[in-house]
Amino acid sequence: MKTKSFLATVSAAALIALSGVGAASATTLYAEPKVKEPVVDIVQDPAAVPAPEATGKRAPKTHTVVLTTTEVEARLDDGTTYTYWTFNNKVPGPMVRVRVGDTVNVSMTNAPGSVMNHSVDFHAATGFLGGGQISQAEPGQTKEFSFKAMAPGVYVYHCATPMVAQHIAKGMFGLIVVEPEGGLPKVDKEFYVMQQEIYATKAKNLPAAEDDYDGLVNEKPGYLVFNGAVGGLVKDKPLKANVGETVRIWFGVGGPNFTSSFHVIGEIFDRVHNLGDLDTPPLKNVQTVTVAPGGATMVEFKVDYPGKYALVDHALSRATKGLIGILDVDGKVDDSIILDKSGDSRKQLGEMKH
Repeated sequence: MKTKSFLATVSAAALIALSGVGAASATTLYAEPKVKEPVVDIVQDPAAVPAPEATGKRAPKTHTVVLTTTEVEARLDDGTTYTYWTFNNKVPGPMVRVRVGDTVNVSMTNAPGSVMNHSVDFHAATGFLGGGQISQAEPGQTKEFSFKAMAPGVYVYHCATPMVAQHIAKGMFGLIVVEPEGGLPKVDKEFYVMQQEIYATKAKNLPAAEDDYDGLVNEKPGYLVFNGAVGGLVKDKPLKANVGETVRIWFGVGGPNFTSSFHVIGEIFDRVHNLGDLDTPPLKNVQTVTVAPGGATMVEFKVDYPGKYALVDHALSRATKGLIGILDVDGKVDDSIILDKSGDSRKQLGEMKH
């Protein structure tokens, strides 16, 4: 498979370094680098949630999901680009929304300009490795399959081409929601957020972050992010709501390795559908929810007070590597909910940079 070329490149580089052949001088190491220009904005808009259907039972439907796997250069951090592998040029890929009993037709095309083979595995599908066994596509190829959504829940999908962890870490994952037969209650705002590790070296003086294979196999990421990039959900695409609205967040962890302790600072989850279970009654009044790699959840809460609320993994050291988002709530202050008696609320929260 073409993923072997990555390992071969790493081995060759190691041999060159040991032998001293082709070693760069100090001036070469710090010469003016060739800047990789961003091609697309890969940060998935958290508001990009498919519209829900009206509640109530209906006959099963057939849905078509069209995915294109791409390898693109995009902004990872301020002044730093990275080569992502994506579904439809976004991280995470598009959210899919169906109901139990529906049929999902999947058409996946690996872009002709790709270097790697790619595929897709839906955790909501039964058999053939969730589709991963029958969707392995070389550059320029299209693979098609269908599956029946047999169980309600919130499920991850991801690339299943070896090395699978590398494909996921570079951005190839998303969520498919299989609603119960009668649908879900309506809320005011819905958002789509996913967490991942990125195993790339900190760029320092170099503008382009390179893949860190040793970091990947030893589970030592250079970055952890929501929706693909550092700051993507802070100043670029923050979540936005108004006082009095009920917010629903579809949250998943692409991983490939770290469990998330998802938390919104300054809020309490009124309802949590733990482990993505949409069949049983939700947990209530939860502060932090644990989501495994390759797992998902759905949380809901009413926003009662205006301000900026920070989305974090409560393993808070990870915020230093980029894992921060913002829910920006607009509306009228209610002193009966919380009252600043020292005046510190006049200070700005700031950009909450890592």
